Amino acid sequence: MASRTYSTQGANNVTEFIFLGLSQNPDVEEVCFVLFSFFYLVIVFGNLLIMLTVCIGNLLKSPMYFFLNYLSLVDICYSSLTAPKMIFDLLVRKKTISYVGCMSQLFGVHFFGCTEIFILTVMAYDRYVAICKPLHYMTIMDRERCNKMLLGTWVGGFLHSIIQVALVVQLPFCGPNEIDHYFCDIHPVLKLACTDTYIVGVVVTANSGTITLGSFVILLISYTVILVSLRKQSAEGRRKALSTCGSHIAVVIIFFGPCTFMYMRPDTTFSEDKMVSVFYTIVTPMLNPMIYTLRNAEVKSAMKKLWTRKVSWETTGK
Repeated sequence: MASRTYSTQGANNVTEFIFLGLSQNPDVEEVCFVLFSFFYLVIVFGNLLIMLTVCIGNLLKSPMYFFLNYLSLVDICYSSLTAPKMIFDLLVRKKTISYVGCMSQLFGVHFFGCTEIFILTVMAYDRYVAICKPLHYMTIMDRERCNKMLLGTWVGGFLHSIIQVALVVQLPFCGPNEIDHYFCDIHPVLKLACTDTYIVGVVVTANSGTITLGSFVILLISYTVILVSLRKQSAEGRRKALSTCGSHIAVVIIFFGPCTFMYMRPDTTFSEDKMVSVFYTIVTPMLNPMIYTLRNAEVKSAMKKLWTRKVSWETTGK
């Protein structure tokens, strides 16, 4: 196997990168364009509906819906960093992104992705307090503490992503400039660096892996304690708790599964990476509103009230 020749000058001659995209088959690209355009519309309108319902339905006073509101916001931002560019690129032959655009996209993807992980972790803690310490719930999860926890999720996401980008921007890129992906992610970009990236790869994996694994372990412990404590509850209490926790667990599984595959491994790439990335950048943000709506009676009730209010306003307006 031929060894790679590394640059010793540290020059950065690359001003833009070329995406190979999801497929090089025009027929497949046409189908993907229609499919992912529909998915993206569902993501935007579905999550906006959740946010509208929570805000207008007076649910923000509840910590669970307070965090759900921001989870929907993060989902919109997260998918908007990759989906519109990917959809547009499906219509063009040459799929390019500037060096600055690539680094910005890399920062944004890791910022919102990590923030979502932390918000899901905070939501699990919220459910733990609500079910295991119901008498002290409103004292523990008061608005001031919720605001601090939310701020912590944003700060944590920023610190994670700034470390990832700082590790990449100091690397020289002198060609080739083709990224075998549909957006700038850490492992495909590292493959193009004209220097040995072993140490950087280890730090990147440690950074992402610690956050992913640590949060996942906290989530597992929280939901295990919750499920064990449900044995002491009445049948109605168990049903209500499982209804809300079930939606959270479903979201955690479909988000953390792909993230674990992508970021808790050495600095390597696989042919399946693009399909896995589609799952957590597009499919998961699309499914979140459906899961929380279909499995949550309170959200469905608030949506019905919102719809009734809209119909009533239109009727009286006429």
